[in-house]
Amino acid sequence: MKTILSLETMTQLAVFLENRPGALARVCEALAKAGVNIHALTVSDTVDHAVVRMIVSDATKALMLLGERGVLAFENDVLCIDAANELGVLGKITEALSRTEVNIEYAYFATSASSPKGIIVLRPSDMEKARQALANL
Repeated sequence: MKTILSLETMTQLAVFLENRPGALARVCEALAKAGVNIHALTVSDTVDHAVVRMIVSDATKALMLLGERGVLAFENDVLCIDAANELGVLGKITEALSRTEVNIEYAYFATSASSPKGIIVLRPSDMEKARQALANL
């Protein structure tokens, strides 16, 4: 099986929320009511706030909705990699990026143990160089 099954640039939102119960629930409920689906999500916490990174079905609509509610949010591009769920795949990806001197600013991924593939979301320091480095994996 090929290591990388597909490679796509997607818009990701970085949402800054208070680090307390219910903050994320309110955002998720508002997005659902507006018809915006969340495809990927990770949360990083600090002492007083949480950074929620998410890929949604309509980033423009989500940004407008969050802004109307006074929630600070930014958008940026990330790579979404549909990859084989095999030993060493992440190592091949990181080695290919390393050879071209592309740094991984952050990444998150998930799969189940029995799934033949998984999704890797990563923010490279240079999007175009990263795409070229990963094109033949």
